[in-house]
Amino acid sequence: MDSTRMDIPSSPADDAGIPDTEKVRCLIIGSGPAGCTAAIYASRANLSPVLYEGLQPGGQLTTTTEVENFPGYPDGATGPVIMEELKKQATRFGAEFRWGEATAADLSSRPFKITIDNKKIILAETVIISTGATAKYLGLADEKKFAGAGVSACATCDGFFFRGRDVAVVGGGDTATEEALYLGSFCKKVYLIVRRNELRASKVMRERVMKAKNIEILWEHLPKGLLGDKLVEGAVLWHKKGTPQEKEVTIKIDGFFLAIGHKPNSDIFKKYLDMDEVGYIKTVPGTPKTNIAGVFACGDVQDRVYRQAVTAAGSGCMAAIEAERFLAEQE
Repeated sequence: MDSTRMDIPSSPADDAGIPDTEKVRCLIIGSGPAGCTAAIYASRANLSPVLYEGLQPGGQLTTTTEVENFPGYPDGATGPVIMEELKKQATRFGAEFRWGEATAADLSSRPFKITIDNKKIILAETVIISTGATAKYLGLADEKKFAGAGVSACATCDGFFFRGRDVAVVGGGDTATEEALYLGSFCKKVYLIVRRNELRASKVMRERVMKAKNIEILWEHLPKGLLGDKLVEGAVLWHKKGTPQEKEVTIKIDGFFLAIGHKPNSDIFKKYLDMDEVGYIKTVPGTPKTNIAGVFACGDVQDRVYRQAVTAAGSGCMAAIEAERFLAEQE
């Protein structure tokens, strides 16, 4: 038996409702680029990492069709292909991937207690949180219909495929204005769909958007639906919805970008970890260290700025290295 991982055998108490329990040295929660990279480094360091994949195995990258900006893929590759190869690389060195979602956490003392699927308890000497963040959507049925076919929540990831075309960005904050300006650098025209009659973005971002010749702001507009067969070809908008001046407006676009924010998947850790007002886990600047020794955060769950696969992977490497150092110091 592996001395670093111990299964506690079933007993009459288990049948009475006491959950199954297992001890591990390094538990990784989340299977996106951050989690998989952490698994590669942790397994090569002989930490025998156990990784639970969560509700979306492979993370947000699996929802992306063609990825052209991840190093090592000169001809591009689909998100699912990249994630499958990262998983294979981790398992090659001994990382154990499992289906399951972390549903509760007790980080009050070591070993840390993480509950999986409300049933099994993992007692972990170190925990690497790589649960990511979920992009916010409007809730339109067409968003799912055209996912990967014109609808995106990441202009930096997918914008390049729309060069020379007309696109729309939904939102009025800094993220929306940043993405509109980014898309405007190579798209023919960018519609910025704003539900209010003002932008919430910072003054400098407002000024930049106003000066951009190929960005048109559609004030007091709300998306109603998208047009097209297999790909997005247009959008139907409400103008001044709920007022006497309410009317429908149709615009011709090839890309529809959501920029209304992300929600970090960090709820089960709120009682123990320092977070910002949105829920992003705070880490010591330049490190993946949280306010609790032995608990590390990497990827989009702690990164509200870049949110890229390559930066997530880099932070996963850092988390595994710090976990290895922490365990060495304890031993």
